[in-house]
Amino acid sequence: MANVSVYNKEGVQTGSMELDDAVFGVKINTHLMHMAVVTQLANKRQGTQSAKTRSEVSGGGRKPWRQKGTGHARQGSTRSPQWTGGGVVFAPKPRDYSMKMNKKEKAAAIKSALTSRVEESKIFVMEDLDFDSIKTKQVKNLLDGLKVSKALVVTADADDKVVLSARNLQGVRTVPSNSICVYDILKYDNLVITKDAVAKIQEVYA
Repeated sequence: MANVSVYNKEGVQTGSMELDDAVFGVKINTHLMHMAVVTQLANKRQGTQSAKTRSEVSGGGRKPWRQKGTGHARQGSTRSPQWTGGGVVFAPKPRDYSMKMNKKEKAAAIKSALTSRVEESKIFVMEDLDFDSIKTKQVKNLLDGLKVSKALVVTADADDKVVLSARNLQGVRTVPSNSICVYDILKYDNLVITKDAVAKIQEVYA
């Protein structure tokens, strides 16, 4: 089992903790992690873009001038793509970009991402993040003590004090343990996670 250091809210090491290899020590599958990231980004797309083709633009029913004898190139409609106000060639239309992954593939991708953070020594386990008040300085001092700037902060449950204290810090994102995803784990350089959150994640994915 991987053994990682445990820190307090001041960023001072207070002990150590063993992580379950079934979650934090698996063989890293880069293909599944890539699939998970592509799937998440695709599912964020609205797909509402739309433009009109020449058949949908109003006007242009009459031939603008006769076929021959004018000195101009022949034209059949003023709504052709080469005309100002004409239709768009291969115009984009609303479409569904959503993709799906199997549950086991999602779980394997998350475990691979968590393992990558352990192997790179970019995981910091906290005793707790029970802040007395909402203050950005508390989270800033914590990250400074850990010597990290860009981090994903994971709590066991949704914690408004942690969320509101961290939301003004650039490069910092807070999520509860049941909302972690491969994209966030890989996007933010470091994983700052509470002991309770580790226990919940191991309970779900082990």
